[in-house]
Amino acid sequence: MSDPILFSDTYITISYNATLDCISADWLGFQNLQTVQEGCERILEAMVEKGCTKVLNDNTHVEGIWSSAAEWVGMDWFPRMRQAGLKCFAWIYSPSAFSRLSTDKSLRFTNDMNGIQIFDQMEEAEAWLAGILEKSA
Repeated sequence: MSDPILFSDTYITISYNATLDCISADWLGFQNLQTVQEGCERILEAMVEKGCTKVLNDNTHVEGIWSSAAEWVGMDWFPRMRQAGLKCFAWIYSPSAFSRLSTDKSLRFTNDMNGIQIFDQMEEAEAWLAGILEKSA
């Protein structure tokens, strides 16, 4: 059975992963400041709505650079995610070198890196989140 979709648009699909008790975000295609901000706000809303403390942020389908949003992600959105209860954020790199640079730039603007991990593969990110789930059980 697939995870229930909470929000979907051309640039992102957000669902609730009951197995990992997390919000799953699958970003799609080219991103810009507007799509990143809108998608991030939807992730925050979904996290609050579901009472989740974990996010699986999948960038494997992202293409190109989106560094215009990096400072906003690191200095505005991540602190608000923390205030809303975020504890674990698994971020899966895009195969695009430019997208990876944007991810890295976002993290340079992030003051509190506790609970944020970067992965190259979905399986690694899921295993990390599953390990967090086991520790909290």
